Amino acid sequence: MKSLWNILLATTLCLLLPLHMSASPASDDQPSTRYSNGHTCVEKLFLKTTCYLVIRMFGPDLIKLLSTDMNADVVCHTLEFCKQDPGQPLCHLYPLPKEPWKFTLEKARQILKKSPTLKHTRSSPDVCSLPFLAKICQRIKSTIENSVPFKDGDSDKYSIFPTLRGYHWRGRDCNDSNKMAYPGRRPDNWDIHEDSNCNGIWGVDPKDGIPYEKKFCEGSQPRGIILLGDSAGAHFRISPEWITASQMSLKSFINLPIALTNELDWPQLSGATGFLDSISGIKENSIYLRLWKRNHCNHRDYQNISRNGASSQNLEKFLETLSRNQLLDHPAIVIYAMIGNDVCKGKVDPVAAMTTPEKLYSSIMQTLKHLNSHLPNGSHVVLYGLPDGTFLWDNLHNRYYPLGQLNKDVTYAHFYSFLNCLQVSPCHSWMSSNKTLRTLTSERAKQLSNTLKKIATSQKFTNFDLFYMDLDFQEVVDEWRKRGGQPWQLIEPVDGFHPNEVASLLLADHFWKKVQLQWPQLLGKENPFNSQIEQVFGDQGGH
Repeated sequence: MKSLWNILLATTLCLLLPLHMSASPASDDQPSTRYSNGHTCVEKLFLKTTCYLVIRMFGPDLIKLLSTDMNADVVCHTLEFCKQDPGQPLCHLYPLPKEPWKFTLEKARQILKKSPTLKHTRSSPDVCSLPFLAKICQRIKSTIENSVPFKDGDSDKYSIFPTLRGYHWRGRDCNDSNKMAYPGRRPDNWDIHEDSNCNGIWGVDPKDGIPYEKKFCEGSQPRGIILLGDSAGAHFRISPEWITASQMSLKSFINLPIALTNELDWPQLSGATGFLDSISGIKENSIYLRLWKRNHCNHRDYQNISRNGASSQNLEKFLETLSRNQLLDHPAIVIYAMIGNDVCKGKVDPVAAMTTPEKLYSSIMQTLKHLNSHLPNGSHVVLYGLPDGTFLWDNLHNRYYPLGQLNKDVTYAHFYSFLNCLQVSPCHSWMSSNKTLRTLTSERAKQLSNTLKKIATSQKFTNFDLFYMDLDFQEVVDEWRKRGGQPWQLIEPVDGFHPNEVASLLLADHFWKKVQLQWPQLLGKENPFNSQIEQVFGDQGGH
């Protein structure tokens, strides 16, 4: 099995190498940032240091090969980040060289015959063993495995740092030295002396002596939003500017350190828990922001418990990271949205690896029992169904992939085939030219959705109500068409799989409208004191 890190580096090389000779000049413009100067300084230093080390390690060999007109596939195989296993087909993204492949590969190897880099990759196939990557790899692996903030002074699972599972993922801690102060808890003594629930509302009104928390929040039915999701819920995204020469400049990479320390996810812009203004230009807000606008006492009460590759079968490994105290905290709306990985596999035979309805039923019941033992009474749980992913092939396969737009030589069909060949596709079963396979996948997805619906309509729990909602992507497409958009514009262009920010926010809009119509009790009351909260506390401390 190929190392995840080798695959990541190999893919990065394949994406970046074709742009080496054609990238536009770097811009000196410095974009504005939402974060502190200290954090920005660390990000810039990280980016510059990493780029310097990577160039120093691989630069000479890359230049040698590129100067002899070797394409990215040849370079990747020469450096042995891409490998052809015996008896397996050759995996390539670009058209093959005119000369025979073996001859071209041997020619490239002769050019790098004395390369120390090549000797290192042969002696140690794990790129994480490279001296300058070892510590970074270990930190990233630890953060991914634990799914709790890397920087958490009081171990309450909340942080004052944005990335590495910090407040981009769950509400910002307002006192990182006090384990009893965190978002979502019921106020301690009406927060007369300090803000115990981090919603920015505390102290006493000098006019009448009534605590602000009591005056503005008592009886307003505060609640948080918690997402149990996969990479779609975490908003996985690789920026097209990182790989498209015509769009590339220095400021294109200013957010790269943030993305890397967020596992290439953007939960701060996601449809469920996003709290930053949309960069897509549409007016719709995330579910969290809608809950906050409805009741400002909900400020900072969000948790994005999502992970790339998550499914019903591995949720148990990180479900423990959910933070909710039955006795001390407000109720929560929990959205279960494992919308792809139970049917999406990167293996040669993905059908055999798909989750069966029986396995799904068992794992969902375990998850719901866990939630019942942790959620405060009066909470709500919504089970999201799986979408029909045939949308991907139908709308993308004949379009040019970003790396193929310049020379019109790589379509999404080529890109999907390349990922399937490497067995690293996020969804071999839907991102495939095999129509039968795509149909079988959609049928299994429907079976699993029906299983979730059956559970929601037949099971009862003491601490939460249970609901089911279809993930009808076609409704999102129809709405986008009304606005003059095209269906393919709703998918992340680089991976050709995940819903982009527009799609995520339109899905959030669909969720909100359906809940308002069918289950308004989930949302709580509209707080009549919102304007007064704004007058007294302003932005309530930001995020």
